[in-house]
Amino acid sequence: MDIQVRANLWRVEMITDIKIGITGLPGAGKTKTLLRVIEMLSSEELKIGGMISEPIADGRRKVGFSVRNIITKESQVFAHMNIESRITDGKMGVDLAKFESIAVNAIRDACETCDIIVIDEVGKVEVESQAFIDAVKYALDAGKPMLLTLHKKSRNPLLQDIRRRDDVRILEVTPTNRNLLPHKIIRLMNGENM
Repeated sequence: MDIQVRANLWRVEMITDIKIGITGLPGAGKTKTLLRVIEMLSSEELKIGGMISEPIADGRRKVGFSVRNIITKESQVFAHMNIESRITDGKMGVDLAKFESIAVNAIRDACETCDIIVIDEVGKVEVESQAFIDAVKYALDAGKPMLLTLHKKSRNPLLQDIRRRDDVRILEVTPTNRNLLPHKIIRLMNGENM
């Protein structure tokens, strides 16, 4: 069976509206798990879009975060120890305009043009942006498969709404399951009950 036929069969088998929320403690490996799932799905010739939040380190510690559009690869540093802002994440200042300039368009474009929508991360800093909140709500109702990373402890109304949705399956990353979890997510997206 050639690759294109296999990819088309996989698309038919995939549950069209499955949404998987990946949660865990800070540093548990949410983004690494998500990136591994994206890598596995990319080999199936699916168009994946959305945004990834990536840490910036100075060799010893995290000093900031950037946001990247998965499709265009455009990125922007939106949180850093050198940014002064009323919104902070620890000692890092947050520039919501820079975050929104990448994240919101990436999510909306993924809703319109992609097979799978990715949002990394719905966290306490990101939900300071009403434009981001609106984009996430739009994506949740887009009727497409979705992968999200979620802040574990936030009581923000958007995160609580996501956790309560019947169409979102929440999985927690732990040190013991982080290597197996990407495979479990792929099986769930293929419609296997677990």
